[in-house]
Amino acid sequence: MATRRQAVVGLFFVTLLWGGTFVWMKQAMNSLDDELDQYTTAGVVGVIVASRFLIAFVALLPFSSKARGALTSKEDWKGGLILGSLMLAGFVLQMIGIDSVSPSVSAFLTSLYVVFTAILSVKISDRKPTRMMIVGVGLATLGAGFIDGPPHIVWGTGEILTVMCAFFFALHIIYTDSITKKLNPIAVTSTSFAVLVVGAALIALIASRDFMVIEVAWQSGVVIPLICLGLFGSLACILMLNAFQKYLNPTHAAIIYSFEPVWATIYGWSVGLVEVSIWLAMGLLLLIGNIVVELDESDDSDHLSEEAGPE
Repeated sequence: MATRRQAVVGLFFVTLLWGGTFVWMKQAMNSLDDELDQYTTAGVVGVIVASRFLIAFVALLPFSSKARGALTSKEDWKGGLILGSLMLAGFVLQMIGIDSVSPSVSAFLTSLYVVFTAILSVKISDRKPTRMMIVGVGLATLGAGFIDGPPHIVWGTGEILTVMCAFFFALHIIYTDSITKKLNPIAVTSTSFAVLVVGAALIALIASRDFMVIEVAWQSGVVIPLICLGLFGSLACILMLNAFQKYLNPTHAAIIYSFEPVWATIYGWSVGLVEVSIWLAMGLLLLIGNIVVELDESDDSDHLSEEAGPE
C-alpha cells in the first residue's frame, strides 16, 4: 500500500518535470529556423532527441554500476531495445507533428495515449482496467485535451503523426509495466537510452543526408534547453518511471501522466509561450479522474488486506 502511494507521488513528480520539457523543446526549436530549412524537420528532431538522451546516458553511467553492467547483459539489451524503440517512435512522431499543429490539438491528440493504454491493457497487460478506471480515463482525456481550449482538428499529416505518437507512448507504458518487473529499472534505463541515441542519430542522418546536421546540437539557444531535457526530462523522469510504474496498473499510470499538459501550459505561460485562459480549469477533470482511480485502487488494496488476514 505504502509503495503504491509512493509510486503515485513519484509519477506525479515526473509530470512536473515533463511539463518543463514543452518549454525547453519549444525554446530549442524556435532557435533553429534556418537549420529546419537546411536539414529538414526530421533531421533536426533526430539530433535533438539523440542529444538529450546522450546527455542522460553519459550522466547515468559514472554513478551506477548496474547501468554499466547492463551494457554487457543480453536480457537488459532486449528490454532496452523494446522500451527505447517505443520511446524513439513516440518522441520523434510527436516533435515532427507539433511543427504543423497547434499546442491545443497536440495536447488533445497526445492525451489519447490514456485511452490507448486502457484498450491495450485488455489485450496485453495482466492488470485490466476496472469500470472506475474507465471513468477516470474519460475525465483525464477531456481534461488534458481541452486545457488550452477546444482543439480545432483538421486531419492532416501533423494530426495523424500525433495520434501515432500517442499509440507508441501507450505501448511504452504497457511494456514498462512488464519489463521493469523482470529487469532492474536502472539497467534497462541505461540500454534504452543507448537505443534511443543510436536510433535518433540514424533518423537525423537519413533525413538530412548531411553529417553536419550534428551542428544543430550546439547552436545558440539550444545548448541549455538540451541539458535540461537530458538531465531532467530524460534521465530523472525515465529513471523514476521505470522504478515506480510497476507498482501501479498501467491505466492508472497513464492517467497520472496526463497531468503533463497542465504543467506545460503553466510553464509555457510563465515564459510567454502560451496564453492561459479559463479552459485551464479543465485540468480539474484530471484531478477528479485521478481521485476516482485512487479511491478505486485503495478499496481493492483494503479488500485484499482483509482477505489475507493476520499473519
